[in-house]
Amino acid sequence: MPNEGQPNRLVSLDAFRGLTIASMILVNNPGSGDVYAQLDHAAWNGWTFTDTVFPFFLWIVGLSIVLSTAKRLEHGVPRGELPGRILRRALLLYAFGFFLAGFPFFHLAHIRYLGVLQRIAICYLVSAALFVFTNWKAQAAAVVVLCASYWLLMMEYPVPGVGKGQLGPDGNLARYIDGLVLSGHMWSHTQYWDPEGIVSTLPAIATTLLGCLAGRLLRFQLELRKSLKPLFLFGLSLVAVGMLFDHWLPINKNLWTVSFAFFMSGLATLEFWMLFWIVDVKGWRGWSKPFVIYGMNAIAVFVLSGIVGRLLGLIHVTESNGTAVSLQGFIFEHVFAPVASPRNASLLFAFAMVLFLFAIAWLLYRRCRFLRV
Repeated sequence: MPNEGQPNRLVSLDAFRGLTIASMILVNNPGSGDVYAQLDHAAWNGWTFTDTVFPFFLWIVGLSIVLSTAKRLEHGVPRGELPGRILRRALLLYAFGFFLAGFPFFHLAHIRYLGVLQRIAICYLVSAALFVFTNWKAQAAAVVVLCASYWLLMMEYPVPGVGKGQLGPDGNLARYIDGLVLSGHMWSHTQYWDPEGIVSTLPAIATTLLGCLAGRLLRFQLELRKSLKPLFLFGLSLVAVGMLFDHWLPINKNLWTVSFAFFMSGLATLEFWMLFWIVDVKGWRGWSKPFVIYGMNAIAVFVLSGIVGRLLGLIHVTESNGTAVSLQGFIFEHVFAPVASPRNASLLFAFAMVLFLFAIAWLLYRRCRFLRV
């Protein structure tokens, strides 16, 4: 059995990753369309609990870049070998995302080019390369350049037939660019724009780089054996910047606005700081074990959750009255709907998915099977 308590391993980071994975499963797998507001994305501007999941993933990627790369360098891996490792990992992440986008039919004529894992791959590639070849000042400058470029593009570029500075669902630049470049290969729920589209990838990379900067600060403080108060203040500052920018460029997950990037990075920093204090400083680890198990096999669980969720919707069974329904609908109506109100039944179904995938993660953990990329 793996030892998550090995020296220099941040159990809090595994727990944070696992909490985020569990949250993703919870919000992505309701039993029906009747869900609590916090378990659905904000309609447009603003944010909900659901909107924290993806940016937290990217922030964790940034923090992990710092810790894993520093560990490799300490173990004697030549810096010149790192670009090849980075590119390989990015390509594998993109391949997993492409697989999930097409599964199980793989209609290449309309397959989605971008998505969650594809965006993670791109953000990882750029951020890891910057971390290896530049210092923290250059990385902070890259955050500024990326966010300023996005801001200028969104607010100053005149969209044909619409004008400039439009931030609604129909007339913004991100939608226009997606329509030009990704036509026919976007998220099926929107068809005409992609929440993981081209323009919004700029501040998404900045989110990952803010995770890198938090990782640098964390590592520096740990080396000096000092408190992590600076990390806490860094998180508060990012939240404050996000709230300030919200007045001009509203917090919006679909557009991944600059205010969204800073605000969510701040929340992620504060949550990690709290988990680090509880789990690694105070040593209160018992409660976190299920999330650590999730977090140590995050990619495998991510891919499995996508496959299982897709199959539940595609496999159909026949009711006693001859009506064909999806397997998910059948399970929901016969197992969960009879025991709770529609909204709570939907929530119970989602919790059941969390437990089902945890059982798989636990089996993999017990057998020391981990999907590494």
